[in-house]
Amino acid sequence: MKLGILSDTHGYFHPEIPDYLAGVDLILHAGDVGTAAVLDHLEEIAPVRAVWGNVDGREIRLRTEQVVRTELEGLRVCMTHIGGRPGRWNRAVDEVLRSDPPDLFICGHSHILRVERVRDLENMLFINPGAAGRQGFHQVKTLIRLDVQQGAARQAEVIHLDE
Repeated sequence: MKLGILSDTHGYFHPEIPDYLAGVDLILHAGDVGTAAVLDHLEEIAPVRAVWGNVDGREIRLRTEQVVRTELEGLRVCMTHIGGRPGRWNRAVDEVLRSDPPDLFICGHSHILRVERVRDLENMLFINPGAAGRQGFHQVKTLIRLDVQQGAARQAEVIHLDE
């Protein structure tokens, strides 16, 4: 299974997204979608599971969730928008992660690309895909493609948009 993971589009649908996400089985959007048009464009590429972020209004919140917990080919996934980072988790997220650590935890919000293993949470893979939109302090728009096989994340590929 191939996943496309992005966040913080803030209403901007980068024209290269369809090329980079072509062939993925599922798109995971970690919040701050911005507009329904972004979800509509993503759904033209592949099925989408998304969480709402702090900038998302009623229209987006009706189409998304606050937290996604799912299993993909045996990989236990948890995704929310404001999660923090290893060592500095959001308090509510910390409790959830410690009580039932997923294999993969995805969040956005910071616009800071980060992929790492969290040893003290059963070697959980943490992904913040950075930001694929134009708003924010980030210098490079990013998204991630992730291969999942037999219940494990096998390979993560960081995509730099605009390059």
